[in-house]
Amino acid sequence: MNCHEIERQLDAYIDGELAQAESEALQSHIAGCAACSQRLAERQSLGRLVRQAPYYPAPDRLRLAVQAARKPSRLTPTVLAWAASILLAVSVGGVMIAGARRARTAAESSASIANDIVGGHVRALMGDHLFDVRSTDQHTVKPWFLGKLDFSPPVKDTASIGFPLIGGRLDYIAGRPVAALVYQRRQHTINVFVWPETQPAPAAAESLRGFQVRHWTRDQMAFWAVSDLNAAELDEFATALQQ
Repeated sequence: MNCHEIERQLDAYIDGELAQAESEALQSHIAGCAACSQRLAERQSLGRLVRQAPYYPAPDRLRLAVQAARKPSRLTPTVLAWAASILLAVSVGGVMIAGARRARTAAESSASIANDIVGGHVRALMGDHLFDVRSTDQHTVKPWFLGKLDFSPPVKDTASIGFPLIGGRLDYIAGRPVAALVYQRRQHTINVFVWPETQPAPAAAESLRGFQVRHWTRDQMAFWAVSDLNAAELDEFATALQQ
């Protein structure tokens, strides 16, 4: 035997688990090897220390719990199926609750923005600040926003269907700068607020504080149109911008 083999068999030797021939060979090696003799003495000393350590019997409560855990399961296929059904129902319910919360949050956010949109429309009409750039030419209005916003708003001329572009300005909605494009239908003013939006949303229509509001997303942009026009004409205008 060499020292490496002795090292692997010391614990078995101390515990009396080696065959007689292996035990005699190990003893013969240790008798002539000071290093392995020292290892044996250290292992035997450690064993004595362990045996001298105080013994604390397990409390009855812990013993009963361990015994119960080792008993065969009494769960029948019917019980397992019932438990699986409950787990599935809880999981589906959690998903539905989370979805309902997200939908409610989105609705609340949309309602808040709609109020800001109407407020911005009224301020522009009453505060005599409807235009920063006044022009019926989309190629004049669109370049005006360069350097003033971190995006380029799409500007469409709808004069051919009776909704001429008449200018634009910077505005603030929900705490951020946005483009406000101004259109006209007879004596009615239409403000179209535009800003980037990565989350698509279905087109929506509502009446708020006596104004018609239309909302849609297109090409990663959010559009909000507001006016005191009747619903049918504002729908016609919004449809034209979406094409």
